[in-house]
Amino acid sequence: MLRLLQLELQKLLLNRASKVLIFISFILPFFVIILSSLRINFFGLFVLELGHYGIFNFPIVWHITTFFASQFKFFFAIVVVSMIGNEYSNKTIKQNLIDGLSKKEFILSKFYTIVFFSAVATLLIFLICLCIGLYYSSIDEMSLIFIDSEFLFAYFLKLVGFFSLCLFLGMLVKRSAFALAFLFVLFIVEWIIYGILTWKTNEALADKIQNFFPLKSMYKLIDQPFQRIVMSKVPNKQDFIYDFAVHWHEIAIVLAWTVIFIFSSYRLLKRRDL
Repeated sequence: MLRLLQLELQKLLLNRASKVLIFISFILPFFVIILSSLRINFFGLFVLELGHYGIFNFPIVWHITTFFASQFKFFFAIVVVSMIGNEYSNKTIKQNLIDGLSKKEFILSKFYTIVFFSAVATLLIFLICLCIGLYYSSIDEMSLIFIDSEFLFAYFLKLVGFFSLCLFLGMLVKRSAFALAFLFVLFIVEWIIYGILTWKTNEALADKIQNFFPLKSMYKLIDQPFQRIVMSKVPNKQDFIYDFAVHWHEIAIVLAWTVIFIFSSYRLLKRRDL
């Protein structure tokens, strides 16, 4: 595993564009710290300071930070599809196979890289959440600090699943730009199918079916935190109650899609004449 990971990391770090995108991917989540310390004076009428509204306290900080950090995953998605696009355009995929790398090992090298960068990103988010939470929150008991920290696992799984989809699309079309375009097309197709289901059946059933779609299932791992923020500020919370927890069936769906994407990538490579 380490040999395959080192091989892939060496390819990425020798590519200037990949290095820049990886750097951006790891730097952007730190903007959450800037957001938490943002202090805006609205013409002397009032001062907006998000950190003092309690939204970065434990345990809600785990939810908010992972939700916003997951919106930056597109930058590393470009790296993932570029990994495949460059292999085909530079003919390195054929050379790797000639040099003794099996097709299974080739796909595994990509998957290990995805898992590695997802783990590093998750570790960074963990440190960011911990630092922001300890600064703003009055909670200092370890058992209370790590309530809702399962959002970190959901964030990690969300990245692995999304990047596995990008890997499959890269293998399918062989070109980075087309793979990213297919990603957008998939997003549109999911909503078109959802619209048809809503029209033919009902919204409740359509919602349940939509939660099994690839992109929607990944999104559902970390639901939007806005209603939760409102719940903590409004006396009558009944109108804002919703289920924001990370559920085992949502994890199972994303894991299933991840396996499907990796296996499908391998099958494509195995059947393809290089």
